[in-house]
Amino acid sequence: MTNLIVFVKKYFGLCFARALTAVRASRNVAPGLRRESGVGKVTYDRETKMRRTACCLAFLAATSLPAFARNFEFLAAPQTDLNRVYRVDRLTGEMTACQYGPKEGTFGRTVCFGPGEGARAQDPSDFGLIASRHEREAGVFRVDYRTGAVSICYVFEDKVVCTPSEKAVIPR
Repeated sequence: MTNLIVFVKKYFGLCFARALTAVRASRNVAPGLRRESGVGKVTYDRETKMRRTACCLAFLAATSLPAFARNFEFLAAPQTDLNRVYRVDRLTGEMTACQYGPKEGTFGRTVCFGPGEGARAQDPSDFGLIASRHEREAGVFRVDYRTGAVSICYVFEDKVVCTPSEKAVIPR
């Protein structure tokens, strides 16, 4: 039984080994604990407290951070007579767009356009969307906040296409 406990501690860490150490009947106090003299109270030693705290913080970070992450950013086209919404994947920069389409006998339908040339996934970065203030502009700007690169994306035929990304060069 002791070899199994050593194996579990070594490969799975203290968090999982605690369940096996409780099985030991030969000791009154599990490893990493100490009994206070005269009180009958059990406390953790400093190393065990640090490991438990690290395990708890790692668990909280792994479970709560994805809830705050936004995978997509949405932006309406600036054109005033067009009901189109663009979507960018914030990590890959992949672009899509959707808009209202009439359909006989119903209220209508959602028509979506997949990524075409230049709008497919890029190298991972931090992408976003910016609209111009032109009321007749049907496209939006895809920006890479890490590199400063900008491309213009719009719907062409049945796909979203984007111009090649460019970064402004500042003359010195």
